[in-house]
Amino acid sequence: MLGLGLLGGAAAGSWLDDGTEAPPSTADTYAHARTAWRSVPVDTLFPRTLRGKGEGPGGADRSWTRIAVAPDSSCGGGFDPVLAKALAPVGCKRLLRATYTDATSTNVTTVGLLITTSDASGMRALHERFVTEKLDERADLMPRPYAAKGTAAARFGDDQRASWHIRILTDAPAVVYSVSGFADGRKITDPTPAGEAIDRGATSAAAQAGLGHDARGLSDEIVTAFRRALADVPESSA
Repeated sequence: MLGLGLLGGAAAGSWLDDGTEAPPSTADTYAHARTAWRSVPVDTLFPRTLRGKGEGPGGADRSWTRIAVAPDSSCGGGFDPVLAKALAPVGCKRLLRATYTDATSTNVTTVGLLITTSDASGMRALHERFVTEKLDERADLMPRPYAAKGTAAARFGDDQRASWHIRILTDAPAVVYSVSGFADGRKITDPTPAGEAIDRGATSAAAQAGLGHDARGLSDEIVTAFRRALADVPESSA
């Protein structure tokens, strides 16, 4: 079992699919999140297959298949030093990760969920810093991939990172991120943040291959799955 729980109740339906607006958070809901995640099955948090309607280049539909799930762990070694330092103010309770491949098995994407030890004010402060300083666009703050042996992601190392996306949630003590690359192990010299890679006219390798769409689409899908799980976990199950 992997998982998490948070913010059940009537208010949940209004924010399941949108990361821009969040209901008020309290110390109780944050504390609940840091224990209830254990009760959610891995297939709920990281579904075996995901479909992103209109999530591909030109508004095409996109689909992804989960090929590996990392054991839940501490954050040691999970991030490059600069990103680890940027995330340090919110602490690390647990790090959950899974890797997906696209329908052609040529693109691979790791999606991560960091459960923090922070309170609501700390998460809001980190979110504000990432927005104002555009930290999610800096290549030295790219997340690290999870390259599972015996899968299409076996050669998905740090040098293969092509596009990435980071979301600092403020309604939960959590950071959701994704990083994508090619399954053939080619080295990338021009990694591009997802927001830039999905722009019309972008010409980087990540943009041309739809890797920005994979990074952005998968992180959005996992945030939706995460919040749906939160609404379904009663506080008494934590």
